[in-house]
Amino acid sequence: MNLVWNWFVFFYRRFSRVVVKIKPSPIRLTIGKRSLFTSKQKEQNSNQHQQQQQQGRQSKGKFNKIQRKWSWKAGAGWTILSVLDWWLLAAGGWLTWRGVFLRWTPIGICMIAAAQWHLHNRELDRKGLPRTAASWQMNIYCSLPLRMMSRAWGWLADCRVPTPARPLLYGLYSTAFGVNIEEAASSDFKNYRSLAEFFTRSLKEDVRYVDPKSCIVSPCDGRVLHFGTATNCHIEQVKGVSYSLEEFLGPATWSDKNDCPTIVEKIKKKSPDNALYQCVIYLAPGDYHRFHSPAAWKPEIRRHFSGELLSVSPKVAKWMPGLFCLNERALYVGKWTHGFFSFTAVGATNVGSVQIYMDEKLKTNQWVGLEVGTHRCKQYDELVLPADSFLGKGELLGQFNMGSTIVLIFEAPRDFKFNLQPGQVVRMGQRLGCVGDKDDTIEDLNKTKKLIESM
Repeated sequence: MNLVWNWFVFFYRRFSRVVVKIKPSPIRLTIGKRSLFTSKQKEQNSNQHQQQQQQGRQSKGKFNKIQRKWSWKAGAGWTILSVLDWWLLAAGGWLTWRGVFLRWTPIGICMIAAAQWHLHNRELDRKGLPRTAASWQMNIYCSLPLRMMSRAWGWLADCRVPTPARPLLYGLYSTAFGVNIEEAASSDFKNYRSLAEFFTRSLKEDVRYVDPKSCIVSPCDGRVLHFGTATNCHIEQVKGVSYSLEEFLGPATWSDKNDCPTIVEKIKKKSPDNALYQCVIYLAPGDYHRFHSPAAWKPEIRRHFSGELLSVSPKVAKWMPGLFCLNERALYVGKWTHGFFSFTAVGATNVGSVQIYMDEKLKTNQWVGLEVGTHRCKQYDELVLPADSFLGKGELLGQFNMGSTIVLIFEAPRDFKFNLQPGQVVRMGQRLGCVGDKDDTIEDLNKTKKLIESM
């Protein structure tokens, strides 16, 4: 280590001595090919150069060769200084006021945010909690212009794609997201006018089987994020991360049970001994984007919450608590054979457009202004559906323009059992669960409708 330090000191002293001795040569201006310098000045310069060479030869010691090298090629020091000058000239804007605010300030803010993020994660790890977003992180995420981007994407997806480019474009999309085009009603890429038509493609009649013996089936193709019972006011959107049931559904104005202490007991319609269940299914971009009725039920009220358009991917759902309460969603509340039933189509980034075939008045992904950081998740408009509204099991209900999420919250007896596993991939019409170990009896649809209306 001492040897390295001695070498460093030597080179530093030698380099500084050479730089001090160097003087920039004056610029020679010629007029009519005649030099402005006299011959006497030229002789003085040559004499000085000869004296410097003699001093270099007279130096003795083990560094004699090194000293000669620096004395002979003193221009190397000037070259290094020139490089430094050019670098300072190129980066000179960093030292101005504009450079401070446009260059240094963003870097400092990013470093502070990264440090805060790291400290927040360490605190959650110390408490044994999952790594979820802090309030300031959620505010920053919600401040992004995701609605504007979703509206732009909706316009782009609806544009006509040239016929020769359709096989290439749709083929790349199918390869990237695992689309099984053989299940589509039309397997020819050229038959889809735009990306939106390709996203919302219909399926062949025999590729999905609706289980007639299951009381509730999967409404769509997707992956099960979470399922289970809702025992209190907060239910899990994924394992370890929850959301508020009252904020998700809104005030239970359809119920006349004003003396119930919790919303779980208040929204039950058939029996207080029943339990409340939920199932969350995520639709990936490559899945079948239409959704169907999961059971025979009667929708009575529609609520449209004009919220954010955040991503609902599994990674974001694990990171952001209350994600489903923040996002725009179309909630349909009604009843089925076992009591309360709700079906919610949750919007997401680039999926602001949710279309429900029986509800033509529903308009989603609308322009709400440029108010940054304000959450409109508690604002909703309510519509009472016609009295004759009824949906059978497996009946086509609506569609997404891209992948999104469907949340089912329903009332059922306490012996209801799910036939699912966490993270399981399901197909539309596949059994989700049933009451007890017995299969659901196949009843006449008219009898089921009368039973539900008499509740």
